[in-house]
Amino acid sequence: MTLFTKRFTKRQTSLPESNHKKRGGFFKSLALAALAFGSLLCSSCSKTERPVIIWTDHTEFASYAELFNSTHENEKVVVLYKETPASALPPAKDEIPPDIVIAPWLKNTSTRRLFTSVDYLFSDDKLHKEDFYPQLIEYGVMNEKQYLLPVSFNLPAIVFSKQHEDLIEDDHLLTVDNVKTIAATFNARNQKGTYTAIGYAPSWDSEFMYQVAKIMGADFQERGQGFDWNSTAITLTVNYLRQWTLENNTSTTTEQNFQFKYLYMPKYRRIATDKCLFAFMTSSELFTLTNEQSMDLAFRWLVTDNRKLMVDDAIITAGLYKHTKNRKAAEEFLLWLSSKETQRKLMERTESMDLDTVTFGIAGGFSALMDVNADVYPSHYRVLLGNLPSQENLAFGNILPHRWNMIKEKAILPYLLDASNTENEVESVKPLEERMAESNRLSY
Repeated sequence: MTLFTKRFTKRQTSLPESNHKKRGGFFKSLALAALAFGSLLCSSCSKTERPVIIWTDHTEFASYAELFNSTHENEKVVVLYKETPASALPPAKDEIPPDIVIAPWLKNTSTRRLFTSVDYLFSDDKLHKEDFYPQLIEYGVMNEKQYLLPVSFNLPAIVFSKQHEDLIEDDHLLTVDNVKTIAATFNARNQKGTYTAIGYAPSWDSEFMYQVAKIMGADFQERGQGFDWNSTAITLTVNYLRQWTLENNTSTTTEQNFQFKYLYMPKYRRIATDKCLFAFMTSSELFTLTNEQSMDLAFRWLVTDNRKLMVDDAIITAGLYKHTKNRKAAEEFLLWLSSKETQRKLMERTESMDLDTVTFGIAGGFSALMDVNADVYPSHYRVLLGNLPSQENLAFGNILPHRWNMIKEKAILPYLLDASNTENEVESVKPLEERMAESNRLSY
């Protein structure tokens, strides 16, 4: 990595965090408008039998489709919003089937058979594997063939106030141990022994706990119709989190009472209160903050002890549906989307539209194209200049079922919260195995 840019500034804007919930409704309306416009346009176009149908849970593709349609005379696309496209496959009998699906969780037992290989796009020299992160290309391989094209991904970060940057020795990275150690130095108490500042507490954010579990080798993965994990690593994680609380912050009750009293606001504002030092965010959360919200913030990437960045589970990929009715035009859209110049235009277009709602980068994350991140992103997110991790630093997880978010919310996060709570005896907490089994039954 090259020199980290100290100032956290970027040209894009967005609504305050309290208004982010409006994003989905706005873009769903935009998607429906794009669908109606695209269908009307294509119905009068004799050269196209029907438009390409894209299923996605990423609403910015309505805007992408609009740009594609305006620059292609003979191929048109329309977007259908699906909350969880992977679980909506295969389509119902009375439903218009997709030609392309763009979403997370497309590589698993229940969905992989529904896509067709796109190896020929590489063999025909239309796409080049070396343009993509090699781990992402490999992620899209099934049975030694390329079935999924990578689109975007996100990374974990630790955020803090610039005024405390002198506490952080490394200009780019923090390990979990670093966070724990530095957080302890920030703690403060009054004469009565009551905490007036706590650097960080694991119990404040179950997503942080989950990230610690991944870093410590939890190794969650699909296994047939179920899932598997490294039990030893989970035990180590729980013990580590409990010890963190006991050593740094007295007890889980103390942490949670402090959070209730002082840290009831969004994460970026918690840091500004000077009552805590750190907050955990993904890159998609961090880079959709407004200039006003982020102007006093700095960040470091959260890494393993061997300096690996654990990529967020929800990797966005694009698949060509096996029963597509418009294969040639669908291929054209995938080639167009996988172009550096296209992605440059998409980011410029999003910025120039000056919308009240904002998403990060391409499809809500870093681009799967290495040159786009290196050459395009720093001009839109200046803090990334000199602070982009190389592909050698990225670590990707295993194949996960399309219902993984539900499993995590219903089983993994509650277990980590309960088991790491210092008021509980670990042995008395409902085991993760039992919670996972219950989640598996509920999901079918």
